[in-house]
Amino acid sequence: MRLLLLDGPLAKAEPATLRYRLLHAAARLVKRCRYLILRVPETWPWAQQFAAAVNRVRAIP
Repeated sequence: MRLLLLDGPLAKAEPATLRYRLLHAAARLVKRCRYLILRVPETWPWAQQFAAAVNRVRAIP
């Protein structure tokens, strides 16, 4: 699963590293118009990789 969703060094990372980097984000969960939005700061070091992984999940039919 991680090889499909992640690329670069995160695709080869250990599970503990993935938990630390992806789940310890300084993000906020915002509810807008019946949607839950996860706001991730652009300055977060793994923001681009996280956004790419979310886009890949959305592309799965």
